[in-house]
Amino acid sequence: MTIKYIIMAVEIFFLLLFIAPFPILNAGNAAGIIFFILLITATTAHRQFFKLLKTIWSHVWGKGIIIAVCLFLIVGFTYVGILSYKMYKAQENAPKDTELIIVLGCKVKGERPSRMLRRRLDTAFEAMQKHPDALVVVSGGKGSDEKISEAEAMHRYLVEKGADEKRIIMEDKSTNTFENINFSFAITDKLGCGRDITIVTDGFHQYRASLIAKQEGAASVTAYSSHTEPRYVPTYWVREWLGLTHFFVFGD
Repeated sequence: MTIKYIIMAVEIFFLLLFIAPFPILNAGNAAGIIFFILLITATTAHRQFFKLLKTIWSHVWGKGIIIAVCLFLIVGFTYVGILSYKMYKAQENAPKDTELIIVLGCKVKGERPSRMLRRRLDTAFEAMQKHPDALVVVSGGKGSDEKISEAEAMHRYLVEKGADEKRIIMEDKSTNTFENINFSFAITDKLGCGRDITIVTDGFHQYRASLIAKQEGAASVTAYSSHTEPRYVPTYWVREWLGLTHFFVFGD
């Protein structure tokens, strides 16, 4: 019984990690909440659960189902393990030098950047100091609940911090990561810039952003990753697994 309660305590802990971002609710924490509720239910009623498995296993079709589910879980955990390794490597890929920095947008509250977006902008400002000749594109459109575009809010924030306004270009039409990159390149191409870029965004987001940039013609993609609040990491990390899977299947 002691082992049962230890397992349940671990499961409840992880469940709370996915509940912690509320009122934010997205595919990442929804998947985590559902998964750990199922685990907690199975652990709570473990006798009935194993009895049901034994009954299913007694049938030929049942053996096939259980083996298929086990294989699916093994492949699934291997898959997300590989994705996580690549995500970690991508967020650590800082440049030695760069000529073009693209800052990916995030939620704007009224006319001010959200806390997550401010962290990205603080990272972008530091990058501007390290690379004084780099051009910076702030990318993000206006959501239905936002008073101004993310790009405008980002531009204002950087200028208020003391950034050189002449180095900042606004891309204010995009609504997702693919459009962030695609629309930004449409602007920088006209300025004669190359497509080798440094992306500023949260660490969990860097791998997918780099894949999209390479799909759009970037030979080299480096990263400056902003710090993500610990309570948001599990939620956005899992959401990124889903986003990457969508990219691999649909290409955007």
